[in-house]
Amino acid sequence: MPLIIVESPTKARTFNRILTYQAKKEQKKSEYFVFATMGHMRDLPADRIAIDYTRQFKPTYQVMENKKKVVDQLNKLVAENKEIILATDLDREGESIAYHTAYLINLVKEDWPDAKIKTDHLKRIVFHEITPKALYEALEHPGSLRMDLVKAQQSRRILDRIVGYELSPLLWKKMGKNWLSAGRVQSVALRLIVEREKEIRLFKIEPYFQIFGLFADAAQKAVPLRAKLISFKNENYEQKFSLTLFAGTYQYTKTTISKENVETIQKTLEKEQFTVENLKEETVTRYPPPPFTTSLLTQDAFYKYGFSSKMTMRLAQDLYERGVITYHRTDSFNLSAQFVFGAKDYIAKEYGVKYALDKPRGFKTKSRMAQEAHEAIRPTKFDPKAAEKSDEKTWINHKRLYRLIFDRSISTQMKEATIKKVTVTIISGKEYRFQADLDQVVFDGFFKVLNPAYVKSHQILPQLTIGQQMNLSNLETIESATKPPPRYNEASLIRILEEKGIGRPSTYAPIISLIQDKHYTEKQFRYFVPTKLGEAISDYLAASFPQIFNLDFTATMENKLDEVASGSEDFIKLLSDFYTPFQDELKKRKLDTSVIDVEEEIDEKCPKCGAKLVIRYSKFGKFMACSRYPNCKFTKPFLYFIPGRFCPEDKGRMVVRFTKNRKKFYGCENYPKCKYSAWKLGQKKV
Repeated sequence: MPLIIVESPTKARTFNRILTYQAKKEQKKSEYFVFATMGHMRDLPADRIAIDYTRQFKPTYQVMENKKKVVDQLNKLVAENKEIILATDLDREGESIAYHTAYLINLVKEDWPDAKIKTDHLKRIVFHEITPKALYEALEHPGSLRMDLVKAQQSRRILDRIVGYELSPLLWKKMGKNWLSAGRVQSVALRLIVEREKEIRLFKIEPYFQIFGLFADAAQKAVPLRAKLISFKNENYEQKFSLTLFAGTYQYTKTTISKENVETIQKTLEKEQFTVENLKEETVTRYPPPPFTTSLLTQDAFYKYGFSSKMTMRLAQDLYERGVITYHRTDSFNLSAQFVFGAKDYIAKEYGVKYALDKPRGFKTKSRMAQEAHEAIRPTKFDPKAAEKSDEKTWINHKRLYRLIFDRSISTQMKEATIKKVTVTIISGKEYRFQADLDQVVFDGFFKVLNPAYVKSHQILPQLTIGQQMNLSNLETIESATKPPPRYNEASLIRILEEKGIGRPSTYAPIISLIQDKHYTEKQFRYFVPTKLGEAISDYLAASFPQIFNLDFTATMENKLDEVASGSEDFIKLLSDFYTPFQDELKKRKLDTSVIDVEEEIDEKCPKCGAKLVIRYSKFGKFMACSRYPNCKFTKPFLYFIPGRFCPEDKGRMVVRFTKNRKKFYGCENYPKCKYSAWKLGQKKV
């Protein structure tokens, strides 16, 4: 009986369901046995670097302690089954699990840096979706282990191990904290957040005013038209500015209308007569956005539902393993011929023939190193309810994410939308010029699926003609201020990482989780703010290792790892080219005996000795301690107060707290006297 090896119990159950159904259909017993490894079974040990620099960076792997029984069980099954089929995920990590599994069942002989497969009975199958057709096609056309992908995964693992295990002790020495860590990619992600915070601090906030007028047709008293004051005697009030930032440029706009002249303008406008000076009409075509890649999915799920990248990937993994979406770690826009032609029939049936394309629409990726052999994320069935489950509480977010993927994928194969755009210019006798930009949906196309609310709200345009008299019914003055570059949230951080070529689809969520778990960053209203600890670490690494912790170097290294995966780069040379200059710089830094202080002073006294309290960091986060430590050992928790929010039970201030699993909730500052808590502000007690 052939033995199929997968990495997930859920995936194993889906395989068994497909294989059993097919066997029953053919009136026979399933000829396959499916076994789940429960993820990786072999890895580098955590207690040492485990890289032998004298033997071409040879790694020393060991069986993970909690997987020894799994390995024993697997070897017993291998002894009973001659044909072994590896069916782990199709990316580098999945290939690595397949490789180490083959080694543990004695079907691979390692001779570093090479490895040889010992038998012809070992097969590797790859598929983008877990459906009956895809599974049986893969079983009929098996391949072999893709060693270039294994080498790319090992290269990344070794690089990250070298940086992490060589630099982390340096941070411990500098800061006196043996739980800190540095990472080749995580430290660059942290630096993006830190540099953005510095740019925000340096930004000069300047006030300005905008004036809007509400106009009605003088004859018909039509629905008021809201237009913005844009110029006076052809001199524009609006000015655009551009700043050069660490990760690119930032553009912002302000007007030259100041507090001193706004009242003068208002008084003048109230006495003016207005006419329609110009009507500029054009019909534009709007095309649907591309299908989801990992990056785009995590961004959309964040903005629409507030899902973290980690949560989105967990939900997508569940959906993939249950066979309702294709593989979710991808940077490709490709869609299979089976899907695009099936989508045409589905669209014609559900929405009408006028919404279906004559020919399938394709999309080109902007990423130079995108793995075009992969597919974009799409549903495996033309069923918007394929992810439905009876247990609403545990499955509701899966349904939301699935519907997001379903609608996006279907919309890519729908007709483009047609929009009539009208720019109305209204002018006064003294040449004050107002402008309004209006849209009307002529044909909704893909908007019917992706944005029906926009279609509904853009149906009618006011009937205006050039020279028409307009009455100014109201003036609205809005005081604004120039805004600094925005802080990163999860979606925008992933977007910039992808744009700069830092990390890959499988690394976005772990990077974001790590910089939070280490207390290098905090979230304030969904935006990342560096802690003093995170800023100190970022500044030290950027100054001490400028050639490593910058955007260009990290992106170049990612590209080289992709070249290893494609077989065009030697991975030992890659490791050697990195390690030699890194070690030279590291030796210099180890001679520096200076220390970095990350204490934050606060305006509060120690209740024991009266000295000042300071904020310090532990692996559990911030805490408050006496500045006279170790003479005074007073400590107390650091509380994050929510401005303007009070406990509904005893009116104490609301604070942010965390569970043992670092899940955030809100509670009363007077705990344990008051035990009120809630997952969200304003919710009932949990």
